[in-house]
Amino acid sequence: MRALLSRDEPLILPGAPDALTARVIEALGFDAVYITGAGVTNARLGVPDLGLITLTEIADTVEAVREATAIPIVVDADTGFGGPLNVRRTVQTLERRGANAIQLEDQVFPKRCGHFAGKAVIPAAEMLGKLHAALDARSDGSLLIIARTDARQVLGLEAALERAEAYRDAGADVIFVEAPQSRDELAEIGRRLDAPLLVNVVEGGDTPQLPAAELGALGFSIVLYANAALRGAVRGMQAVLEHLRRTGSTEGALEQMIGWEQRQELVGKPFFDALGDRYATAEAGDE
Repeated sequence: MRALLSRDEPLILPGAPDALTARVIEALGFDAVYITGAGVTNARLGVPDLGLITLTEIADTVEAVREATAIPIVVDADTGFGGPLNVRRTVQTLERRGANAIQLEDQVFPKRCGHFAGKAVIPAAEMLGKLHAALDARSDGSLLIIARTDARQVLGLEAALERAEAYRDAGADVIFVEAPQSRDELAEIGRRLDAPLLVNVVEGGDTPQLPAAELGALGFSIVLYANAALRGAVRGMQAVLEHLRRTGSTEGALEQMIGWEQRQELVGKPFFDALGDRYATAEAGDE
């Protein structure tokens, strides 16, 4: 992850709610994948991003993605699932499961999606305690800690920038000011904060949807598309299933589905077939 942030162009970071989506992201050539708390909540529980997901459910997803892919994993750990001691356990757990970067935010628990109304933030001093716990908890210094502030909507841009500066000074590796509301605000974040910066592009959300190259020119190192894949997948499911309900067949919707062989290739069936043949040959030889 550190090497990816040192490049001239910003890292485009797609989100995944599960291992299959992560495989698609890796197969298409993206350099890293983001485990989205909102996406896991939506896909696994079928409910909104309102702090309903647990550490166990996120950790299980991270482990599945780690086993399925080789690219770096950035994990949305929400508020750390409690106070500093909870944050310590969260970081240790996610690092063991395969995370390469962990994102923590300063919302009050239970948190809300960063582009929902009605958010609240904890005192900056409390968040600093959580960040110190996170930094102390990592066993590998290459693990990145991403500090997110949601203060823009609650307290205004200046307060959000002051928090971001404090989080950077505390040792956070990447700074994430959630939900800036204009290009001018994005430019001000890039101008004020001397640190690797993450911007979250939410289609239909508060932040302007600028091209990644332009966001990179404004100073952002990571451009996050947390739930573009999930939303695209749901649209595809709706189209195919609506055709099936209407016609009683999928024949006319085949172009909207991946092929049988492509599906098996995506999930690694040839690899497992080869392993099965290898072990079967070994057993036969032992006889």
